[in-house]
Amino acid sequence: MSDSQEREVKRFYRHKRIRAKISGTANKPRVCVHRSLNNLFVQAIDDNAGKVLFGVSTLAKDIRSKIKSGGNVQAASILGTHFAQEAQKKGIKKVCFDRGGYLYHGRVKAFAEAARQAGMEF
Repeated sequence: MSDSQEREVKRFYRHKRIRAKISGTANKPRVCVHRSLNNLFVQAIDDNAGKVLFGVSTLAKDIRSKIKSGGNVQAASILGTHFAQEAQKKGIKKVCFDRGGYLYHGRVKAFAEAARQAGMEF
């Protein structure tokens, strides 16, 4: 097993541990973050109903026009602000943050702090 595959397997097990502890509802959905090399993807999920309420990524046209690259900290903070605005339009203010097994550092931290500053509570 290569080093990158081993790292991804460890992340998967960390994510599994996190998911055992947190769950989203219609009133307080789970915000799941997925980080790829070039982009960041975020979804608001109601685990009780098993539905994705909405999702945004750095590939969206309105976000893509504001950023140079989708895989950096600046893009993550713009995505966090945009996500918080979209969530508030749908009446979502409180959420559970699921970092997806990634360390709370860099892009994940930038997204979370930008979403908090834009009015999300978690």
